[in-house]
Amino acid sequence: MKKFYYFSKSKLQFIEIKNYKAKLALYFTLAVLIFSSVIFGGYFLIVSIANSQKTYRAMRNENSILRDNLDKMAAKYELLNNEIDSLSKADNSLRVAANLQPVTQDEMNLGIGGGSFNNILDFFKSPSEEKLSSLSNYIDEVSRKITFEKTQYSEISNQLKMNQKLFAALPAIKPCDGAIGDGFGMRYHPILHIERMHDGIDFITDEGTPVYATGDGTVDFVGDRGGFGEAVEIDHGFGYETVYAHLSEADVHVGQKVVRGQMIAKSGNTGLSTGPHLHYEVHHDGVILNPADFFFGNLGFVELTSKKN
Repeated sequence: MKKFYYFSKSKLQFIEIKNYKAKLALYFTLAVLIFSSVIFGGYFLIVSIANSQKTYRAMRNENSILRDNLDKMAAKYELLNNEIDSLSKADNSLRVAANLQPVTQDEMNLGIGGGSFNNILDFFKSPSEEKLSSLSNYIDEVSRKITFEKTQYSEISNQLKMNQKLFAALPAIKPCDGAIGDGFGMRYHPILHIERMHDGIDFITDEGTPVYATGDGTVDFVGDRGGFGEAVEIDHGFGYETVYAHLSEADVHVGQKVVRGQMIAKSGNTGLSTGPHLHYEVHHDGVILNPADFFFGNLGFVELTSKKN
């Protein structure tokens, strides 16, 4: 077997290298491992740097897109906010039309909690972190305004529904056909021969002439009322009541629901009366009012009851 030697300067002689093959294999293996580590480590380092750059560019592009979307969202909310403000101005007109008091600026500020977003231009100029905070406040403000407007429209809607019931209940037509005799006010009583208040209007008409309810309501009295003779009284709600007196007959009963233009009785000459006629009164919260003030223009019972009878 061939032997290998190396010269030792310290001993000044050649020394045989023992087990050189094992050592050579070991050194070779270590060299390969080190070289491989350097190669693969360098590769992964280069790949990592390349991926980091790609990730950075992707994140930068994503941030740019998010900033653009943030600006677009703010612009849309500004448009929505302006639309809500326009609706708020129209609200007061609707409230007045519905017989509601207009909303004051103080009430509006209290309802929406004041302002939290002042200038859209400042928003666009501010850093992204501040934009997120400002937009969050802006969204809250717009949401409060929407909630406040929904409340206002709900109130207006309820009032309009109530107004419809009120308008249907108002005693707004003449109760029967015929010329008006004695009107509302002080008069010389034809039977008692004294000056006294005449609390209604007398319609001169033949006995048996149909008498109509002048508004929607509930019959709360049918029967004899002394000097009024046979009478019908209707509770219209909202504090309104009407009285129909000197009737020859009543065609309704207590508790019955009636609508404007529905026939409820026939005129007559009962009670303290000098001849066939209908005595008609309007009361509101216990105060006797002039029925003529409630007649709706030139429309009488004929026009408004033609579809119901």
